[in-house]
Amino acid sequence: MWIILGLMTAGMVIGAILRHNEKIIKRVNILVTWSIFALLFLLGIAVGLNDELVKNLDSLGIHALVITIASILGSVILSWIVYHYFFRNHK
Repeated sequence: MWIILGLMTAGMVIGAILRHNEKIIKRVNILVTWSIFALLFLLGIAVGLNDELVKNLDSLGIHALVITIASILGSVILSWIVYHYFFRNHK
C-alpha cells in the first residue's frame, strides 16, 4: 500500500514539474494509452484462463450489463444534479 501511495505521490510531483513541457506530455499520453491496452489484454488472458469464469460467462454477462446500465444512469443523474445546482448560470 505504501509503495502505491509513494509512486502516486512521486508521479504527481514529477507531473507538476513537467506539466508545461508539451513534448513530454504527448509522450506520456501515448505511454498511458499503450499501458491501458496492455492491461486490458492481460486481463483478457486472465479471464480466458479461468475455466469457472468462462463457464458462467452468460449469467455473469447479464449481471455486468445491469451493473453497467445502473452505473451510467447514476452518473448521468448525479452529473445533472451537480450541474444544475453548481454550474448553471442562475437568472
